[in-house]
Amino acid sequence: ALTAEGIRFTILEPHQAKRFRAIGSKEWTLVNGALDPTMPYRCTLPSGRMIALYFYDGPISRAVAFEHLLARGENLAHRLTSAFADSRKHPQLVNIATDGETYGHHHRYGDMALAYALHYIEEEDLADIANYGEFLETHPPTHEVEIVENTSWSCAHGVERWRMDCGCNTGVGVGWNQRWRTPLRKSLDWLRDKICTIFERDGGKLLRDPWAARDDYIEVILDRSPETIATFVAKHAIAAEGRGSTQRILELLEMQRNAMLMYTSCGWFFNDVSGIETIQVLHYAARAIQLAEKLSGQSFEPELIGLLRSAESNVPEHGTAADIYERDVMPTRLDLSRVAAHYAVASLFDNFDEESRIYCYRVIRRDFEVQKTGRARVAVGAITVESAITLERAEFDFAVLHLGETELTGGVCAARAADEYETIKHELMEQVQPGGIPGLIRLLDTFFAESTLSIRSLFRDEQRRIFNLLCNATLEEAESAFRQLHERYDPLMRFHTRLGIPVPKVLQTAAEFDLNVQLRKLIEHEHPPLAEIEARLREAIEERVTLDETTLMALQQAVERAAARFRDRPDDIDRLETYESLVSTVRSAQLRVDLRHPQNTYYAMKSTVRPAIAADGNSGEARRWLELFDALGEKLSVSPEAHA
Repeated sequence: ALTAEGIRFTILEPHQAKRFRAIGSKEWTLVNGALDPTMPYRCTLPSGRMIALYFYDGPISRAVAFEHLLARGENLAHRLTSAFADSRKHPQLVNIATDGETYGHHHRYGDMALAYALHYIEEEDLADIANYGEFLETHPPTHEVEIVENTSWSCAHGVERWRMDCGCNTGVGVGWNQRWRTPLRKSLDWLRDKICTIFERDGGKLLRDPWAARDDYIEVILDRSPETIATFVAKHAIAAEGRGSTQRILELLEMQRNAMLMYTSCGWFFNDVSGIETIQVLHYAARAIQLAEKLSGQSFEPELIGLLRSAESNVPEHGTAADIYERDVMPTRLDLSRVAAHYAVASLFDNFDEESRIYCYRVIRRDFEVQKTGRARVAVGAITVESAITLERAEFDFAVLHLGETELTGGVCAARAADEYETIKHELMEQVQPGGIPGLIRLLDTFFAESTLSIRSLFRDEQRRIFNLLCNATLEEAESAFRQLHERYDPLMRFHTRLGIPVPKVLQTAAEFDLNVQLRKLIEHEHPPLAEIEARLREAIEERVTLDETTLMALQQAVERAAARFRDRPDDIDRLETYESLVSTVRSAQLRVDLRHPQNTYYAMKSTVRPAIAADGNSGEARRWLELFDALGEKLSVSPEAHA
């Protein structure tokens, strides 16, 4: 499959090699741990084509992933270069393979260790840094290899981790199993086969070669512009029959794309069918079914749900994959009417343009009007919703009434005739007056009985944002109450703290809320008032107030903004002073703020900007700049604990 697509090499784990020999030799050597991972090998395939294979250095890769080799960049550099051997007479490529998330996610600061290791190897001239393609171009294989069939990097049992209860997992509860993998795969295989039948039958009527079009569809996925779609359709369609034909082609290909996404590796890799990875796989299945049912007029979902009942979760309350599908997947499915409902509710809070983009949908506003009476607001509109993915399009009318806070009602329906829409709109707007709200609600129930609206009509990501807007007034009242409580009893709290007596919970909560809010507001200024920030931080220390994650993140972002402003104008000593003072404040308070990005900015400038300033080191301003810059470097280069 790889060579058919023009791929020249790939990377395997050492145990995936079965035997090897020099090209031209008749004698094979069984690997048995003796494979040299510093050179590429040629593998001849049953098709007669050939591919080059690299085998990564297993011990070093495991040391990076599991043995804390990323604790120091120099250690990593020396371990890598120690894999070279003078006894080998051929050019050597030391290579390792690890998850990208190893560097920073699994091992904090691992990205910095890797960067420094590469820098150290180059600076000390210990080796050349190359990549696989370059090395293969200059040093083609001198040996050939045969592989062990059906193996993987991550499963000691071959490829069973993706279909069986083989025992591989990431650490599970007592008595857990992965027996759910087999019925899940069988369920999705069943769905895949149904989808392929539809794709070949319907695609064969529209596309010269449906499977070639499926492969080429990546060009559209990467660029969904009208020009790319037109070029794709002209290349693959049997006959260009207008928008409807193009929409159907795109729906067929999206169905196939989601059928492929159902097999995303991590859906099977982890411990339970209720994990977020497997739920995401079921989301892809739901989208594939949605398109398959629309294209074929057949019903597939009930049978899929029946098959999924055999995939049982290890967590009793989660039930089976069928329960998870019905509970967590089905309610999140989108169609154009749901997009219209989201737009209708959001239109009361957002100023949409005549044409707006909502995720992968375009919404064109044909008519829109808002009126208020007291706290109540009503919006009536007519819109066209179009999918940017499949070009599916439909027109809708809506009306929505907001009575304040989370009290909201209304409805959305397929577009009516223009004169009927205008009549309904006129009747609704006539009721927007004192005392008219009951009548307005009755009209909404009459005109939009089939599809009612509420805050839940918003997409989940937007629900939180809109809810926060609705709660702003309430939150401001709460902030004021907490601030008054904190200010009134601040002397009492300090007295408790000095005597070592625990502060009453209600006062501690008020102080934490108030100080965190005050700090965030100060930090978010374009020019943060450092004296006030320091005063609030001292207050937090004296009252033993914990800064929450949001406040720490705000401090991190403030430092990053100061670093960026200084990087843009390195000759501006005021910007440097603000930057240094802000870092000093963070360090003095011993706050756990991530300063990796500012550190990277600093060290890049140390090797470029500092030498230029140092060349002018006789002037007073240059000396001041150098003092501040070097002081900044000291504070950036240590952990909060070490600084303390």
